[in-house]
Amino acid sequence: MSLKGYLEESARIIQLAANDSALLRATEKAIRLVIDTLSQGLPVLVCGNGGSACDALHMTGELVGRFMMERKALNVIALSDNVSILTALANDYSYDYVFARQVEAYGKPEALIIGLSTSGNSPNVIRAFEVAHEQGMKTIAFTGKGGGKMAPLSDILLEAPSSVVPLVQQVHICLYHHLCYAIEQEMFGQDEQKAIYLGG
Repeated sequence: MSLKGYLEESARIIQLAANDSALLRATEKAIRLVIDTLSQGLPVLVCGNGGSACDALHMTGELVGRFMMERKALNVIALSDNVSILTALANDYSYDYVFARQVEAYGKPEALIIGLSTSGNSPNVIRAFEVAHEQGMKTIAFTGKGGGKMAPLSDILLEAPSSVVPLVQQVHICLYHHLCYAIEQEMFGQDEQKAIYLGG
């Protein structure tokens, strides 16, 4: 496929997402849940594997740091950023437990976990959601089409309209960028002195 063809297919999938009323409603619910959780002083945990681990780090970085506005840091923790924890848990238990054990450590009732899995079938993210529910936490899943095994474990399912991994990830990036933007706008208000605009 040429670059033109790939970009056109990417645009088509993103347009499908833009026209998916269920996805748009679910995203608004996700925004509200993240805001409610953070407003109560509770943590938001984020996890995923591979490219989704990078997305978890990216989303966390935007919320702890800043997205488009200067404001206070938010209590968001990426579960894929501590190599010592990941390798210790994978060695002592198995890789399936690398997120679940951290949820057990950092989670608490009414806190929130966001899991990213393009297939919706990542065993370690599924285990993390199971432990989260045992602790009385809420769950938001970013998945590909169908939601996989994560769908029934998700309080809110953000399901990209594709099963092609890079296209799913591109939709996920759009979704969590909007989530970061909306959280800043609602929690900190529109302030011309604080806003950072693209293009400077």
